[in-house]
Amino acid sequence: MNLKVNLAGVKLNNPVMTASGTFGSGIEYSDYVDLNRLGAVVTKGVANIPWEGNATPRIAETYGGMLNAVGLQNPGIDVFVERDLPFLKKYDTKVIVNVCGKSTSDYVEVVERLADEAVDMLEINISCPNVKEGGIAFGQNPKSVEDITRAVKKVAKQPIIMKLSPNVTDITETAKAAEAGGADVLSLINTITGMKIDVNRRNFVLANKTGGLSGPAIKPIAVRMVYQVANAVNLPIIGMGGIMNVEDALEFLMAGATAVSVGTANFVNPLATIEIVQGLEEYFKKNNIEDIYSLIGCVK
Repeated sequence: MNLKVNLAGVKLNNPVMTASGTFGSGIEYSDYVDLNRLGAVVTKGVANIPWEGNATPRIAETYGGMLNAVGLQNPGIDVFVERDLPFLKKYDTKVIVNVCGKSTSDYVEVVERLADEAVDMLEINISCPNVKEGGIAFGQNPKSVEDITRAVKKVAKQPIIMKLSPNVTDITETAKAAEAGGADVLSLINTITGMKIDVNRRNFVLANKTGGLSGPAIKPIAVRMVYQVANAVNLPIIGMGGIMNVEDALEFLMAGATAVSVGTANFVNPLATIEIVQGLEEYFKKNNIEDIYSLIGCVK
């Protein structure tokens, strides 16, 4: 059976990867997960300088998922290159670095810094607030999406994945904008903005008031958006949003995703990614499927 997939010339041994922000940089899960078995490890967001993140409390459990307002806390590109990259390169898996920033120049600086490093792809998190545009996320305005995509493509040596925000009226518009800007791959969806209130304290549960909703609760929305985007652009898609098991992963593949990212499930079950890889192998054997590409986008 063939589980290998191709993302803009980068060949993965299987379509299962980790979702940024849920797996650290791989070190944190390496005692539980054989990283060699994953198609790729997607790191937590990396910025040009260290970010402290938001005030606590910044994580809350919800029905069918969780809210997070961590604020992309990270040690910055220097620590990442010196500490995390050498560790990841010991494994037979692709390395995808998630890049975050507060201005176009922030993104460009990180992308330039990683140009000659042993990194296979870059995932650009455009759900970050654009400080020069009043805090509106890059990913909520099609023109901003096209502009930031073009800016990072100009300096990147690796294929670029643009990670789309679902907090828009029509996600196909931002997908088309990313394609116009030169994106090589799209990943979707990022978290959906939500809120939780403690009725006993009569106050917000999160210090940030709002946070990103992830987990099983958002999966039907994510599958719908992946299907829409797959039928609107000619780019490979990494699907994510509430994938907990192999059946969930198969839904995304059948909707048009070439690969899948597993996020919140890692907190509930550290072995989730490996179980999904094994589940795909079992599904292929049971149904006499020889090539994963016969499944990708099979639902029209």
